[in-house]
Amino acid sequence: MHIAALAVALKVPVSKLEALEADNYTVLPDTVFVRALASSVCRTLKVDPAPILSLLPQSQSPRLSVDSAGINAPVKGSAGKSSASSSSSFGGAGSTSRPVVLVVLALLVGALVLFLFPRHSTPVDVAISTPGAVPDALPSGPAEPTPAMEPSAPQSPAEAVAAVPSAAVAAAPAPAAAASNPAPAAAASNATPGMAVPADVGAEASTGALVLRARASSWVQVRDANGALALQRNLAAGESVSVSAPTPLAVIVGRADATEVIVRGKPFDLTAVARENVARFEVK
Repeated sequence: MHIAALAVALKVPVSKLEALEADNYTVLPDTVFVRALASSVCRTLKVDPAPILSLLPQSQSPRLSVDSAGINAPVKGSAGKSSASSSSSFGGAGSTSRPVVLVVLALLVGALVLFLFPRHSTPVDVAISTPGAVPDALPSGPAEPTPAMEPSAPQSPAEAVAAVPSAAVAAAPAPAAAASNPAPAAAASNATPGMAVPADVGAEASTGALVLRARASSWVQVRDANGALALQRNLAAGESVSVSAPTPLAVIVGRADATEVIVRGKPFDLTAVARENVARFEVK
């Protein structure tokens, strides 16, 4: 077997197989990898790996170091460290307890101040909340007389007569405005016959066996009984087309929600055959 094919079978780089073949173990990671790779190669080639593994370097098994002192040997400096740690813990506890005591004392003083302060401030609040005593202390003075409203002078007959023509002049533009209103009505009556033109176009388009009307932009495709393309186009909003071709007709409507279909004068419901807003059906 070629070394490249063997590398593909083992899923290892060719360089590692070449290093194993050349006994260049320094390129390979360790002894365990070398022996495992050699075993894989022998297994792939169906060769007994025992003679080959005996020629490869053996990996040293880890050993535990034997201490002559034993497990019960005393640790140097353990007593000193324990005493130092205990003293530092006590010192740290004392240093951390002082701020806690100060915070507790501050909270107690604040609670005492809040408890005593409302009692001293109660008379002041009562004195302020009795505004009825203030009007009694004010001297009563004479009330100022309010000026009497002078009656308006009656209009003279000449002024009354002058006011009547002004009202008549103000009411005069109303008939003029009413007279100007028939012009839009006449324009609307003139525009009415023009609006019937799309209806005539729709009547002409409805003569076929299949009529397609677009409420918005859509596209349609119609094939006749022979599979020939009878209609394929985009429909603008308000556009209507009629199809007369040998049946059955295979119809595809691109936007079912924006298209109306009339089959032989009867409306056809596209929602029953629509999938993802694309309707496909046949006209027999």
